[in-house]
Amino acid sequence: MDYSSSSINSLWLRLRASANLYLSKFEPLVLLISPLLALFVASILQSTLRVLHEKGLKATLVGFFMSSIKLIPGVKSYIDAEKQKVVDKLNSGGNSKREGWRTELPGGGLGAGVIDRMIDDKRNDVAWQGKCSGTVYIGGSESEGHFSVINEACSMFAHTNPLHMDVFQSVVRYEAEVVAMTAALLGSKEKSSGGQICGNMTSGGTESILLAVKSSRDYMKAKRGITKPEMIIPESAHSAYDKAAQYFNIKLWRVPVNKEFHADVKAIKRFINRNTILIVGSAPGFPHGIIDPIEEMGELASSYGICLHVDLCLGGFVLPFARKLGYPIPPFDFSVKGVTSISVDVHKYGLAPKGTSVVLYRNHDIRKHQFVAVTEWSGGLYVSPTIAGSRPGGLIAGAWAAMMSLGEEGYLENTKQIMDVSKTIQKGIKEIPELFTIGRPDMTIVALGSDVLDIFEVNDIMSSKGWHLNALQRPNSIHICVTLQHVPVVEDFLRDLKDSVKIVKQNPGPIKGGLAPIYGAAGRMPDRGMVQDLLVNYMDGAY
Repeated sequence: MDYSSSSINSLWLRLRASANLYLSKFEPLVLLISPLLALFVASILQSTLRVLHEKGLKATLVGFFMSSIKLIPGVKSYIDAEKQKVVDKLNSGGNSKREGWRTELPGGGLGAGVIDRMIDDKRNDVAWQGKCSGTVYIGGSESEGHFSVINEACSMFAHTNPLHMDVFQSVVRYEAEVVAMTAALLGSKEKSSGGQICGNMTSGGTESILLAVKSSRDYMKAKRGITKPEMIIPESAHSAYDKAAQYFNIKLWRVPVNKEFHADVKAIKRFINRNTILIVGSAPGFPHGIIDPIEEMGELASSYGICLHVDLCLGGFVLPFARKLGYPIPPFDFSVKGVTSISVDVHKYGLAPKGTSVVLYRNHDIRKHQFVAVTEWSGGLYVSPTIAGSRPGGLIAGAWAAMMSLGEEGYLENTKQIMDVSKTIQKGIKEIPELFTIGRPDMTIVALGSDVLDIFEVNDIMSSKGWHLNALQRPNSIHICVTLQHVPVVEDFLRDLKDSVKIVKQNPGPIKGGLAPIYGAAGRMPDRGMVQDLLVNYMDGAY
């Protein structure tokens, strides 16, 4: 034992002497700076590798190049001036419309006369009836039929707030019943759902998605101890997930879709790691109306023990009824093992007033992470289920009235009409040789593109005819989200589409006031940071 200890000490003394002899050749200042310099270089290398991993080589090089070129005197100011021109173009007419907007309270109140003033203002709105992609989902005139039902329901409960559960008990019950009825459409009665489906009403699809992401993050932190959360979404998933990632400090991986524009399950699998909390599927996706392979995604989520959110904001009040009508709808709801949460908008195809959505969870253990409870406030004990504290009871009542007034028969009839219109539009696009449908739409969103024309120029001509369609990218395309408003005007739409294609074919090039050049340039611009700046400046100018 003594011999072994003596040998170790002797070895240590020799090593120390050798190290001191070698280091004595260097200046003390060099010895002090070298480890600090090494740490600095290692930090830069780590940051560079992280950026390369997150953005890819091309985006990193483009970003570095643009940052470097802006250091040249005059270049940054020139780029900023050009960006402002684009922003002014996007906001064209906006500033002139703002002239005369009120900035102070009137000295004397208008009393009931304010309604007459609002009627006059409303007359100046753009004619939207039958001309908008999505936007207004209820059919007919806004002063009769289903419109009048939900308007009266909203008015009757306009003063209510479900935050005061002990006072407005009817609204509290309405919310619970809207959630339960919605859940029943989406598999809550199936044995495979587990029998614990629960949820809350929210202000819209974005809030539903935000809450589902926040709840998944906190649930996975409690379950697996994940403190640096990441989520993986297809590039077709809604931009609300980007918002959630920014709000809740979650690393977002956006994965390309496959050739059929479905979520690529194999690609998603490659991004899963120990920090993954959530993967996302859509039924259908907003851009092309295509349902992701939810069953495969459920199997993937289950095998890794992570959450799977399904965005049914568009499909929640169509797909269950389309299936009953005989359409080949793949599994998409809580009957699929692995689905942990669902978002579904009642204010779209549920035909409820704007500002009504539902977020659902497979069980209460997950939903509890949605709530915020405060115990140390001097105002008392506080607990809130959603992002908003006070919530408009009138909208909840309007949603309940919409669902109860329509019933299953009403939704079946509505679904039949809009699915028929969707098929008619797809058939009409086939008859226009310059156009093609993007993928194979599963529902009521039809996206169209062209290999021979600038599709954004076609969109500009359609806009000049009063249509309001959605411009898409990757690939460049436009889409229409079919609603009951389109049932009586579908032939008008196809006639105007054919005429617009003919005009662009005969006279290619942008029209005065059109946005085709901006959309085209934005799609080709390699510096996505610049595109982001344009959008932020546009939004800042709009308000």
